[in-house]
Amino acid sequence: MSRIGKIPLALPKEAKVNITPTTVNMEGPKGKLSVPLPYGIKVEQNDKGLCVSRVNDTKQNKANHGTVRALLKNMILGVTKGHTKDLEIQGIGFRATVAGQKLTLNLGFSHPVVFDVPAGVKIAVGKPTEIKMESADKILIGQTAAKIRDIKPPEPYKGKGIRYVGEVVRRKQGKSATK
Repeated sequence: MSRIGKIPLALPKEAKVNITPTTVNMEGPKGKLSVPLPYGIKVEQNDKGLCVSRVNDTKQNKANHGTVRALLKNMILGVTKGHTKDLEIQGIGFRATVAGQKLTLNLGFSHPVVFDVPAGVKIAVGKPTEIKMESADKILIGQTAAKIRDIKPPEPYKGKGIRYVGEVVRRKQGKSATK
């Protein structure tokens, strides 16, 4: 039995769940989410909350058991509290602005980079060098943050670029004159 998969998930009052044999739909104050269930995995709702079980002990069902439970846990947290990601921009003259669902980044290129923020992700720029994102879907917010970071990842010599808040960038020593 999967150690993570067998732990029941507590379901808060504000989260509403609809379980079908192929999907689990969840709705809460922060939004609506759904996750498809792979073949061989069952989800049931009882007095303890949500319980994930598998039909048999094939290798694939064992692998999916804990994964589906972790996805459901992230869904519960997402529709009740929401997920956040913070990015910071480092470099002289580098800045970001938001207009609707478009993020404009000035990163030292010859032109500003316009990034279309996907639906379901709220984005805000407090200072010109800080980007704050919020969403109910943990996967979507992680992919969006990674795409924004890929526009200008931090370089190892001066550390300029976009990075996650708290990310440590290993710095390299530049060329040194030998005499």
